[in-house]
Amino acid sequence: MSQGRIVKVSGPLVIADGIKEANMFDVVRVSEQGLIGEILEMRGELASIQVYEETAGLAPGAPVVTTGAQLSVELGPGLIETIYDGIQRPLEEIRKIAGPNIARGISVPSLNREKKWDFVPKVKVGDKVQAGDIIGTVQETIVVEHRIMVPYGISGEVVDIKEGSFTVEETVCVVKKDNGETVNLTMMQKWPVRRGRPYKEKLVPVNPLVTGQRVIDTLFPISKGGVAAVPGPFGSGKTVVQHQLAKWADAEIVVYIGCGERGNEMTDVLMEFPELQDPRTGESLMKRTVLIANTSDMPVAAREASIYTGITIAEYFRDMGYSVALMADSTSRWAEALREMSGRLEEMPGEEGYPAYLASRLAQFYERAGRVISLGREGREGALSVIGAVSPPGGDISEPVSQATLRIVKVFWALDAQLAYARHFPAINWLNSYSLYINNLSNWFNENVAKNWTDMRNETMRLLQEEAELNEIVQLVGVDSLSYSDRLKLEATRSIREDYLHQNAFHDVDTFTSLEKQYKMLSLILKYYHKGLEALNEGADFKALTELPVRERIGRFKYTEEKNVNEVYEEIDKQLDSEIAALKASKEGIE
Repeated sequence: MSQGRIVKVSGPLVIADGIKEANMFDVVRVSEQGLIGEILEMRGELASIQVYEETAGLAPGAPVVTTGAQLSVELGPGLIETIYDGIQRPLEEIRKIAGPNIARGISVPSLNREKKWDFVPKVKVGDKVQAGDIIGTVQETIVVEHRIMVPYGISGEVVDIKEGSFTVEETVCVVKKDNGETVNLTMMQKWPVRRGRPYKEKLVPVNPLVTGQRVIDTLFPISKGGVAAVPGPFGSGKTVVQHQLAKWADAEIVVYIGCGERGNEMTDVLMEFPELQDPRTGESLMKRTVLIANTSDMPVAAREASIYTGITIAEYFRDMGYSVALMADSTSRWAEALREMSGRLEEMPGEEGYPAYLASRLAQFYERAGRVISLGREGREGALSVIGAVSPPGGDISEPVSQATLRIVKVFWALDAQLAYARHFPAINWLNSYSLYINNLSNWFNENVAKNWTDMRNETMRLLQEEAELNEIVQLVGVDSLSYSDRLKLEATRSIREDYLHQNAFHDVDTFTSLEKQYKMLSLILKYYHKGLEALNEGADFKALTELPVRERIGRFKYTEEKNVNEVYEEIDKQLDSEIAALKASKEGIE
């Protein structure tokens, strides 16, 4: 540790001298209040420090003390259900001490030092262990088993292992290293946030992250361990899409980062998640969720750190062998914080004032996602999926943050303001969106849902694209100029859009759709189209075909509860067959 003094203050940026022994990204304490900061740049005797707290009142001459450590997070029992700020300070504990506003210089440990956890050992004296091995477990919540792992860089023989209730600072295991040195292991470990946690092997993503959102699962799926971007203008539903994914995605752990978003949106998350019932466990969704809340009125420098804090916590649970879903809302606010700090550092600006290293920083963040074999003898498989919202000004995705993100991610859910204004949610434009995981995931869908899943998906996309072409003709010369088969195609695609792709996030049943139900819903719509074409070819009346009573039932099938899906599906399927057959038989009103 060394002490210097402030020579300049520029908003959240502080210039200090006299701490030349410090290193890049070291954490420092600024002024007598002990404000938390991080060294961004070293120029001879001068260090540029971004301060994660309000700097009003700081003056030249105030002391700056280095800690000699990088910005790190505490990893151990107590993470789940906790709400942290961007630098992993527990907001609920701060509220108890300082009230509703975060007091400057307040220091609260990230993990509760007094709470005791029931530790169940998984190794015995004499066992050989290495980094990543599980030495014991703690039942953190009713749905999450916290696996205590040997920290990175430690291996040797277990010479003592305890059982019982301990705090996160008490020794639960003693390991004798190969050089004879003994190391006391606790249930807590620390990890620097800007460095990805190591793993043994990265795997090809071949399993989908099932979200229950039909437009995503069917048309633009994301894999477990995949990365996706959700760009869209103001009011197009980015936050609602991320809330839906956090609620329903097939992940065992959810890490939600509110990065520079409005406070009322974070309030919605904090109010909703404890009340939501997890469909897999029946317990509260918070029982498997970690929240990072860094609202737009919090210091801008902490916003820049928040996504690293969140992804390091997510990697920790991935290393335990869990499937983790991380939502970052929104990376544009993070990039704005990066731009502000870059400007104060007087760095050469890049496009639209963003720093030249914007793309590389985004890549460093997204590339920490993946499906991996974690360290340790067991070779546990874990997955970390990252979904980042992007908020381009005016919805213009040609701006630097959107373009840099698109070069990295493999799933692009393009939110459309026109769809949102038409009250079509999720407002994901099926003509502009894409998923590069489809080839990897096709075999899984065909084997686990239906043999013809990929064919159905491809036909649906083809029909939607042909509908766009037909609509251009309709706008020029009117619908009457189309053949009956093309008009039937428009009817079928309208059903795909309104009955299938449109999904009500606030409806108890429609908010989530299983893959089996998705398949049955889509197969009914496509069967109506194919049977209708047959009937038209045999001379059936087009108007009567579009007014079949079964169409109403097909449209309302999405409101059928999961337990009744098979029964109702068979009823509608039989009704469709009988009504088409009756239409063919009558052949009345042939034109």
